[in-house]
Amino acid sequence: MKSDKTLNQYRSAAGLCSDLFHKKMKDYGTAWRILRPSSLTDQLFIKAQRIRTIQEASTQKIAEGEQDEFIGLVNYSVLALIQMELGEDAPLEMDFDTVSDLYKGQLKKAEDLMIQKNHDYGEAWRDMRVSSLTDLILQKLLRVKQIEDNKGKTLVSEGIDANYLDIINYSLFSLIHLNEEN
Repeated sequence: MKSDKTLNQYRSAAGLCSDLFHKKMKDYGTAWRILRPSSLTDQLFIKAQRIRTIQEASTQKIAEGEQDEFIGLVNYSVLALIQMELGEDAPLEMDFDTVSDLYKGQLKKAEDLMIQKNHDYGEAWRDMRVSSLTDLILQKLLRVKQIEDNKGKTLVSEGIDANYLDIINYSLFSLIHLNEEN
């Protein structure tokens, strides 16, 4: 990685997401556990599509902006990864500390992947527009939907989990860009 700056910015953006996730966990518990994988994918698609609409429209009628939606993309992607890890037999109700540990574990996987890819790609994301990152997120979601429709089978492509990890990282990169613009 070029500098500690990226890691610090990344962790700061991830911290925003984590903070909101933990507050919502206290409010709602593990109600999200009822969602099927396809429902989580659809929720992610709605959020990403809303970001694109905000980017293209001159006005918006709901106060939540791009930052809120990118935080949602991170958190729903983490939830999808947790659901995949737990499987269908896990209980719907889970204690706060267990879920918090699962959340942190998935964010750590995303961070580790970011460090590896940043090394190989030379932080190319820094030269990208947020709108391009949004389009890549939408592309990843369409891929996930297709893999889900194919019952998880792929011939040569990475799996669903790799796409969710990329969505987390693209969303965190977008949050870093938005923070730098402000």
